[in-house]
Amino acid sequence: MLRAAVAALAGAALLLLAPIATSPARAVAEPGCDFVDQQGRCRFRVESPGSPGGPSAPSAPGGGGSDVVRVCTDWKDDVIDCVNELGTWSDARGCYMELADPQPPFEHAVWDGRTDGVVYRCTLPNPGTSSWWTVTVWLPTAQPGPAPRELAEQAIAEMQFRAGQIGMSPAVDAPSVVGLPTWLWIADPDEHTVGPITRSATAGAVTVTATGSLEKVVWDMGDGDPVTCDGPGTVYDPAVGGEGSPTCGFTYGRSSANQPGLAYPVTATSHWVVEWAGGGQAGTIRLHLTSTAEVRVAEIQTLVTRG
Repeated sequence: MLRAAVAALAGAALLLLAPIATSPARAVAEPGCDFVDQQGRCRFRVESPGSPGGPSAPSAPGGGGSDVVRVCTDWKDDVIDCVNELGTWSDARGCYMELADPQPPFEHAVWDGRTDGVVYRCTLPNPGTSSWWTVTVWLPTAQPGPAPRELAEQAIAEMQFRAGQIGMSPAVDAPSVVGLPTWLWIADPDEHTVGPITRSATAGAVTVTATGSLEKVVWDMGDGDPVTCDGPGTVYDPAVGGEGSPTCGFTYGRSSANQPGLAYPVTATSHWVVEWAGGGQAGTIRLHLTSTAEVRVAEIQTLVTRG
C-alpha cells in the first residue's frame, strides 16, 4: 500500500516536473557483451592477474600481462571451438590436430620412407560446405596438447556466462522517488547469470574442471558512490511496504530532472571467480560482465496553503 501511495504521489509530482513524464522508467535492461561468437555465446574479458576488479586489455594467448579466453577462427574468420571431439585447433595448419591412434604402419605413404616422427590426423573444414575432411600428416616430433589453463578457458567458454538483467523496485512503469528505498536484484537468475556453474574440458588424458561463482555485484546508480552487494539481491516483496532491501538497495537523494536524457544511467557489474583444477595444475580466473539501464527519479513536492 505504501509503495502504491508513493507511486500515486510520484505521478502527481511529475505534473510539476513535466519533462520527467515523457516516458516510463526503464528498470530492466538487456545485458551487453564485449563480443558474441557465431554460436551466440558471450566472449568475456578476463581481469589482469593481480588487479582484481579492474578491466584488462586483450593480449595474444601465451603473452605476458593480461589475457583473454582464446578465440579460434576458421578460414572464413568464423569463430569455432578451439578444442572439440576432432582435436585441438591449429592456427598454423588451419585444422583440428589429433594424434593418430593407432599410428599407421610404416608402409603407409604418409611416412614417405621415414621411421621416426609421429602421424597426426588433420581435420579441415570443407570450403563452401558445412562438412569436414581429414588428411594424415607427418611431424618430426609430437605436438604438445593444450595446457591446463587453455582447457580451463575452454570450460569457461562452455559456461556461456551472461550479464544478468537489471531488476529494480519501484516497477518499470513508475519512476523511482527521492528518499524512497530502491531494491536492486538480478532479474533473470540462473546458473549463467548468478551461478554456481561447473563445466569440464578434456584433451587426451587431461581433464580440467572449472567452477564459477558470483562473488559480488557492483551497482553504479549514476548518483553517488557505487553500491556493492554480496549476491544477486532480493526481489521486492510488496508486503514489506517502504522498507529497504535486506541484501541490496539504494536511496536516491536527488531527482533526475537535470540529467542527460532526464534519467540516471545505471550499471550492474557482476564479478565472478572461477576456480579450476586438472592436469596437475590449478588456478583462479576472474571475470566481469555488465548490464545497463536508465532510471528516472522524481521528487515529490509539498505545497502548503492557508485554509
